[in-house]
Amino acid sequence: MALIKSISGIRGTIGGLPGQGLTPVDLVALAAAYGRWLKKAHPTKTTVVIGRDGRITGPIVQSIVMETLRMMGIDIIDAGLSTTPTIEMAVKLLGTSGGIIITASHNPMNWNALKLLNAEGEFLNADEGKQVLKLASSAEKIEFAEVTEIGKYSTDESLLSRHINAILNLDYVDVQGIKNANLHVVVDPINSSGAIAIPALLDALGVGYYMIHGEIQGVFGHNPEPLAAHLKDLSDAVVEHKADFGVSVDPDVDRLALVCEDGTMFGEENTLVAVADYMLAIKPGPTVSNLSSSRALRDVTERFAQIYTASAVGEVNVVAMMKATQAVLGGEGNGGVILPDLHFGRDALAGLALILSYFVKRTKKLSEIKSALPIYHMSKKKVNLQEGVDPQHILDYMKVKYANHEGLNVIDGVKIDFDEAWIHMRKSNTEPIIRIYAEAPTMEEANKLTTNFINEILATARP
Repeated sequence: MALIKSISGIRGTIGGLPGQGLTPVDLVALAAAYGRWLKKAHPTKTTVVIGRDGRITGPIVQSIVMETLRMMGIDIIDAGLSTTPTIEMAVKLLGTSGGIIITASHNPMNWNALKLLNAEGEFLNADEGKQVLKLASSAEKIEFAEVTEIGKYSTDESLLSRHINAILNLDYVDVQGIKNANLHVVVDPINSSGAIAIPALLDALGVGYYMIHGEIQGVFGHNPEPLAAHLKDLSDAVVEHKADFGVSVDPDVDRLALVCEDGTMFGEENTLVAVADYMLAIKPGPTVSNLSSSRALRDVTERFAQIYTASAVGEVNVVAMMKATQAVLGGEGNGGVILPDLHFGRDALAGLALILSYFVKRTKKLSEIKSALPIYHMSKKKVNLQEGVDPQHILDYMKVKYANHEGLNVIDGVKIDFDEAWIHMRKSNTEPIIRIYAEAPTMEEANKLTTNFINEILATARP
């Protein structure tokens, strides 16, 4: 069993002992801590909007969290099956004190989690998250409301349509061009909320589609992370149905992956890059991605004579850098697109609308669009450390060893930029491992980089 508490919420495998797995005791503790934190900022009236993805434990986890908050005197708006970006937008649209998405994102179905949002509809920053975790671990007793002060319960079924309408109203989404193109795609929403959200968007845009793994039954048809190894069914279906391309999202619909018309992967790293190539021609401005994302976004941004900035890994860090640089576009290399004109969160629905706009503008096959983007290959590996080995000690050693390297960046782990490649090493916040990402013009070079640095780490890693 596993239970992971971080500044963005709590995540764990269902069952087991309190503190060791995600149990009702842990859910009540964190929900109550979040409720106490919200009530300090909104003492007169506190309201939270809550949605969930399609995993099997969603209804019971949501019920425990909602009723805990109601018993603290907090009003609840139940969005039911929803997406992370929809709830992020809902916080601002409804003017609530905060929001919660019940989702473990790309984790398997035996996991679930609470993703906590502030009054801006954004994930808690480091300071906010620490405050909530401190309250959760406090020995101070939780004070619940008297019977006449129990929070109200309501539902809102309009939130997805309002989210989609906001996307369609963006100046750079070519609604009419998409409708005129008579497109047909295959969609794999991995038996979760995307089975509702993606068809709603495509219907609004007049795009035909064929669905696989579209039943929301609480069980995922394959590993829910939208990677090539897990999307063979989608690749096969795209070829079989002669579709323009394939669409895959993770269970909470904040990551977008595409499959080309020939069944090959477009590449998660290319989702944000393609969006940038389309959008910067219409709305020039700075862009941001994290240190582990492809250099291709920098290349495209500079092609439009704009400024690219890299942030520390993590959506909250990308958002902070976007605000600091007044970026018009940002995101992460896992298929996450962030449009500040819409909201400061990864949004696969917005990403798909922009990809469709780009596709009809280019009038080329998706594989041809991919080949015209800057070409890099990324190797992603990890090093499992022996018990007793401190990952930070390894990274500190690397900082000293490469201290004189011109391309050294230590804002998040250790990243070393070379002329045509880079390597990024950072410790996991949840496991005794070091993640290693490398990017180079060829996969052979990228794999060679990760292998060389894994060997360096193993030579250094001694208990």
